[in-house]
Amino acid sequence: MDLIETMFVHNLPKIDLHGYDRQTAELLINDFIKENIKLKNELFVIIHGIGSGILKNTTHNVLSRNKNVLDFSICYNNIGSTIVRIKI
Repeated sequence: MDLIETMFVHNLPKIDLHGYDRQTAELLINDFIKENIKLKNELFVIIHGIGSGILKNTTHNVLSRNKNVLDFSICYNNIGSTIVRIKI
């Protein structure tokens, strides 16, 4: 299944990074990945907002470096969030 075609995004586990700085966001993202591996959730959503793009860039940098992340994509109906697929 292509991430772009993922439907019912509202049913997926989510983490909201609004209000966090880059360092805290990085820790939260990595912890959320570990948690979802334990729970065997293949897909989840990271809400980073639009703003100046700092949290989006941080999110995508963390995801691209994490060996458990298979792929990720900006959510098709909300550009302030990213859908992530991980190895379970």
